[in-house]
Amino acid sequence: MIQYLKLAQKQDHRRVWSLAWPMILSNITVPLVGLVDTAVIGHLPDPKYLGAVAVGAMIFSILYWSFGFLRMGTTGLTAQALGNSDYNQSRLLLAQSLVLAGVIGLLIVIFQYPLIETALTLVGAESAVTTEARLYSNIRAFGAPAVLANYALLGWFLGNQNTRIPLLLLLVTNLLNMLLDLIAVYGLGMQAEGVALATVISEYASLILGTVLMLRMLAKQAGTTPWEQLKSVSDYYHLINLNRYLFVRTLVLLLTLAFFTSQGAQQGTTILSANAVLLNFFLIISNGLDGFAHAAEALSGKFYGAKDNKGFHRIISATLSWSLITALLFTLLFWLGGELIISLLTNIPAVRLAAAEYLPWIIFLPLIAVWSFLTDGIFVGTTQVKAMQNTMLISVFAVYAPVWYLSQPLGNNGLWLAFLSLFVARGVTGGYVFLKEFKQPLE
Repeated sequence: MIQYLKLAQKQDHRRVWSLAWPMILSNITVPLVGLVDTAVIGHLPDPKYLGAVAVGAMIFSILYWSFGFLRMGTTGLTAQALGNSDYNQSRLLLAQSLVLAGVIGLLIVIFQYPLIETALTLVGAESAVTTEARLYSNIRAFGAPAVLANYALLGWFLGNQNTRIPLLLLLVTNLLNMLLDLIAVYGLGMQAEGVALATVISEYASLILGTVLMLRMLAKQAGTTPWEQLKSVSDYYHLINLNRYLFVRTLVLLLTLAFFTSQGAQQGTTILSANAVLLNFFLIISNGLDGFAHAAEALSGKFYGAKDNKGFHRIISATLSWSLITALLFTLLFWLGGELIISLLTNIPAVRLAAAEYLPWIIFLPLIAVWSFLTDGIFVGTTQVKAMQNTMLISVFAVYAPVWYLSQPLGNNGLWLAFLSLFVARGVTGGYVFLKEFKQPLE
C-alpha cells in the first residue's frame, strides 16, 4: 500500500486537486441542502414533517438515481472520447444522454401516481407521515425532466475535465434551494410541500443555467454533432448496453437505502427521524469523498482512453492518498463535533437523544466507505460497469442482507451494523476487481 501511494508525482497531485476541489466545494452544498431541509423541518413542533421529508426524499433518491447512469455513463465515455481526441463522439454522447433524459423524465411525470403510491406502501410509515410524504412527492415528481437532464449535463462536463461549471451549477442551484426552503416554510407557512416546491424550482433553474453554459462550451470546442446518428435508434445501443449495468447497480444500492429507511420507519417515527438526521452525516461523507471519485472518473478515463498505463496508476495513487486523508478528517470531525451537528439539525429532544445514541456508527463510516467510493470512480472512468454491478450484487445479497437478518434482535443497532457491512463488502470486492483488472499494462 505504502509503495503504491508513492507512485504519484507532484503533477499528478496537482491534476487531481485541479479537478477535485471544485467538485468538493460544490458537493458540500449538496448535503447542506439536506441539512437545511432537515433543520428547517426539524424545528417544526411535530416530527411527522421531518419523517415525511425523509421518506419523500428517499423515494426520489431511488427514482432519480436509478437513472444515475445518465451522469456516470456519460462521464466515462466522454472522458475516453477526450483521451482519443474524438470530439464528434463527445458531442454525440451529450445529445444522446439528453434525449434519454427527456424521454425518461416525461415517463416519470406521466406515471407518477402509481410510482408514488407503490413506494409509500412499501415504506409502510405511520399514517400521518405517509400523508405528508404523499404531498411532498406529488410536487417533487414534476422535477423529473430537469433532474435527469442535469445528470447528463454534469456527466458531460466532468468527462471533459471541466469541474468549474458543475461547481457553479451546484452552488447556484443549492443556495437557491436553501433560500426558497426558508421562504416557503418560515415566510409562507408551508411544511413538507414547501420543501418540495423549493427543490423543483431549483432543479429547473439549474437546467436553464446548465444549458446556457453547455452551448457556450460547445461553441469553443472542436468537432460537429452527428445529427443523423442521433436519429438512429441502433446508435444508442452502446450507450444503453453500458448503462444497463449502471442501472442495475444503482437501483440495487438505492433499494438497499430504501430498505434501511423502511426498517427504521417500522421502529417508530422517532427512530425514523433520528436515522434521517444521521443520514445527513452520510451525505456529507459521500459528497466529500465523491470530489476525489469524480477526479478519478475523469482522469482515469482519459489515461485509459489514451492507453497510458503509468499515468493511469499515478493518478489512482494520488487520488487514493487524498481520499484517505479526507476520510480521516471526517472521522475526527464526527467524533469531536457529532452531537453539536445533531443539535443544529433538530431540537426535538427524543430525536436528538436517539441520534446521539447511534452516532458511533457514523464516526467510523468514512474510513470504511472510502474504498468503495474510489473504486467506483475508477470503474466509471474505465467503463468497467459490469464489475460495478456484480460487486454491488454480491455486497448486498451475500453480506448486507444476511447481516441484517441475523442482527434483527439488536434493533436499530443491527440496522446500522448491516449498513456498515455493505461498505466493507463493497470495498473488498471492488479492491479485488481493481487488482485483477489493472495490474497489467493496458493493451
